[in-house]
Amino acid sequence: MIRQFRAALAAALLCLAAPGPALAQGATADYKLHAGDKLEIAVWKEVDLQRIVTVRPDGRFSFPLTGDVQAVGRSAEEIRADIENRLKRYIPEPVVTVTVTEVAGNRVYVIGQVTRPGMFVMNPQLNVLQALSLAGGTTPFAKLDSISILRSSGGAQRTLPFRYSQVVDGKALEQNVTLESGDVVIVP
Repeated sequence: MIRQFRAALAAALLCLAAPGPALAQGATADYKLHAGDKLEIAVWKEVDLQRIVTVRPDGRFSFPLTGDVQAVGRSAEEIRADIENRLKRYIPEPVVTVTVTEVAGNRVYVIGQVTRPGMFVMNPQLNVLQALSLAGGTTPFAKLDSISILRSSGGAQRTLPFRYSQVVDGKALEQNVTLESGDVVIVP
């Protein structure tokens, strides 16, 4: 009994000493969740209320006693407060921990004349040159000054131009934008 108390006390002190909620490698405290991200949720002293959940494509996840919880676009801290508030009807003074364990939903796609086209997880951010690097660089047939980024926002799509030669010459660096989840880098 005393050993369990000491272990619980040590764990609590470690949590207090840590700067904010723990996040997956490189994710920041203000990281906003995406569909596909994984969370570990635990309620102190409630063994039945400890789960690893995946954010569904509809942007939500299910958790006992709380029902569906909106996750997309929210931080781990916002979700922790929401779950704590919902649990107050059933548990007096619940203590909830929410940890982002995987940022798999934060992804971009690189297609076309690159060595390894595909999907790449951003952890947490990536710009166009970094995405091209992850894709193994371009092939000899790539039209480097015709690269574009296809971005969806609010149901509409738009294209952002990327002229490789200008960026590598140190000109028009604003073209090397930070990518957003769901962006597609097209290398013709």
